[in-house]
Amino acid sequence: MLLGFIILYLVISVGIGLFAATRVRSAKDFAVAGRSLPLPVVTATVFATWFGAEAVLGISATFVQEGLRGVVADPFGASMCLILAGLFFAPRLYRMNILTVGDYYRLRFGRIVEMLCTLCIVASYFGWVAAQFKVLGLVLNVVTEGGVSQSTGIVIGAVIVLAYTTFGGMFSVAILDFVQISVIMGGLVYIVFVVSGLTGGVGVVIEHAAAAGKLDLFPSARLAEWIPFIGAWITMMLGSVPQQDVFQRITSAKDERTAVRGSLLGGTLYFGFCFVPMFLAYAATLVDPAKFGLLLEQDSQLVLPMLILQHTPLAAQIVFFGAVLSAVMSCSSATLLAPSVALSENVIRPVLPRLNDSEFLRLMRVVLVGFAGVVLGIALWSDASIYKLVVGTYKITLVAAFVPLFAGLYWTRATTQGAVCAILCGLISWIGMELASPSDSIWPPQLVGFLMAGIGMVVGSLWSSSDTRAA
Repeated sequence: MLLGFIILYLVISVGIGLFAATRVRSAKDFAVAGRSLPLPVVTATVFATWFGAEAVLGISATFVQEGLRGVVADPFGASMCLILAGLFFAPRLYRMNILTVGDYYRLRFGRIVEMLCTLCIVASYFGWVAAQFKVLGLVLNVVTEGGVSQSTGIVIGAVIVLAYTTFGGMFSVAILDFVQISVIMGGLVYIVFVVSGLTGGVGVVIEHAAAAGKLDLFPSARLAEWIPFIGAWITMMLGSVPQQDVFQRITSAKDERTAVRGSLLGGTLYFGFCFVPMFLAYAATLVDPAKFGLLLEQDSQLVLPMLILQHTPLAAQIVFFGAVLSAVMSCSSATLLAPSVALSENVIRPVLPRLNDSEFLRLMRVVLVGFAGVVLGIALWSDASIYKLVVGTYKITLVAAFVPLFAGLYWTRATTQGAVCAILCGLISWIGMELASPSDSIWPPQLVGFLMAGIGMVVGSLWSSSDTRAA
């Protein structure tokens, strides 16, 4: 019966996505939903930006093992990213009426910076989308009790998401996000009620977590602990700001005020609801310490699904797995769309300048299918955890794309030479640190790359300005 409900849910979701596709008439409709979305839909789609695989299964598993300090990147850094994007980036980028964040780099710094930043942004999505596909495979494997292997489930899930995203683009993403957010929020609240009854109440779980040190966020007053902590925090807080999916969700709003408010509301909702899966996963260790303690060592990502399957009624199972699928499908569709649009607009289209709008729309769909194929391969062959796949993806945008974006918007003396220096200094120092730094180094490579990118921007811009004045 559970499997039947899951299949029905998937069919309905695809149907809604394909219905939304009937509104796609142009490349602008496909990429940013025609810049027409109202506040409730923008809020829902911003919330769904990251409420996917890592939020439901990745963050919760990491929290049980490492506590709040282990999830500082997400949800703390991720939610702050959405809030900062709404306050400081959404107003200025929305007014520019552009299709991608890569368009901004071209208008502000030129073609070279556009290409370099776009390629870095696209590269950052491989791990993120792969994580979503892995969860789809895991869910199908669990609900079929092993009848569908995880690898087969990954393929099935990828095909389902690809089907409606390829036709509907951002319209399908936004409308499904709006529908699915009610399933996610209502479902998880109901599951908390059911699971807390197994543990003696919400307070018992929180008190146990606090006594075990799981609620300690900040490290002790030692530089060796604070530097890695800050590095983890800013990786998603700043590294995610230049992401195309964040940009698309904000600029799909019907006006600038809606873009700002939607980003702030979506980020706040995301932060609050990420604690629900954390609570549920930790509650599992109280329901059956021996069984779930062993599962933590074998595959911590299975703790929450197995808790629901083995200790809750069928209604709770249907609601939970419906919420998980809602979260993952919302997130994976948008993160498939974003890099495909950026790659089409900022890398391929300049080489084919004579494309008309319908031909460009077709190009974006072809690129989306190709990108999905590459990511599917990564999901099938990577053995990295869901949380690590997601958090690790934003290092490259932190070191290469954030500084040119921020400096270009807020420093009038930023130049193209400065932007190129920032990108090269950030990438070279980050890669060098990843390859050469000892494993016990307190300096995260991405933090060093970020700092070097800032230095490169300042030195390169001031140097080119002095050359111009001298000439």
